Amino acid sequence: MKILPCNSNRPLAEAISAYLNVPLTQASVRRFSDMEVFVEILENVRGEDVFVIQSTSYPANDNLMELLVAIDALKRSSAWRITAVIPYYGYARQDRKTGSRTPISAKLVANLITTAGADRVLTMDLHAGQIQGFFDIPTDNLYAAPVFGRDIEEAFDDDQETIIVSPDVGGVVRARSIARRIDADLAIIDKRREQAGVSEVMNIIGDVKGKRCILVDDIVDSAGTLCNAAVALTDAGATSVCAYVTHGVLSGGAVARVSSSPIEMMVTTDSILATEAVRVAQNIRQITIAPLLAEAIMRISNSQSVSSLFD
Repeated sequence: MKILPCNSNRPLAEAISAYLNVPLTQASVRRFSDMEVFVEILENVRGEDVFVIQSTSYPANDNLMELLVAIDALKRSSAWRITAVIPYYGYARQDRKTGSRTPISAKLVANLITTAGADRVLTMDLHAGQIQGFFDIPTDNLYAAPVFGRDIEEAFDDDQETIIVSPDVGGVVRARSIARRIDADLAIIDKRREQAGVSEVMNIIGDVKGKRCILVDDIVDSAGTLCNAAVALTDAGATSVCAYVTHGVLSGGAVARVSSSPIEMMVTTDSILATEAVRVAQNIRQITIAPLLAEAIMRISNSQSVSSLFD
């Protein structure tokens, strides 16, 4: 087994390497003066089972190109099997046509990864489960629910009643999974989005009065949805509001928006490398998914079941 790190999230790759006790593969991933990507594998990978670790987060196009070039380099170096480990799959929100002449970019990216030479894909909490079907190669979609469930039980070990809240109807399955793990009730926020990037909280389905509310989502980008949801929950009588989100994109002024919102603590995973603003924020913290990814990598390498991780 070989683990090849690209540049998007080096600390996560190092944590996975340490967990598996497998040294990172020596490689040079750099830019030419005109910003073209160049990858050179500095050790023999012929006949090896190689896992390339790269989130396609900001800058999405640069990181995606790094991944594609790295896969091509491995393919031309006669690697036996190449698995693209993509903790955060960029372009996942473009999973369907939203207008008459619009692309399905999530499918295009899947085609690019497959054509580059990947044999498998390992990713986490895809924005839409059907993206697994965009790939013509085996795809494993991990879930952060076990990691979040453990953290919630450790962080909130008092007797106050807790309720899991889905910020929209599309996230109910994800929220229900965590609610079942910690034996909590479930509430749903009915959200009406008038235009892209602007959300308005309309109605809360469920009783949140006098309870600790934990919002659960897969991606936080501008954080408008979660902050509006936190305000609505507080107005409805919630004693406190926290948020657990798998992928902390947190673009633009999102960190400042979260800092000034009623959200007491937002917990994200390290699928995306934390910016300096995230690291110094008082009410944002990251928990690692390295052990979960490492276990999945080990099971794939040993041809064992990955789904049993979630039993």
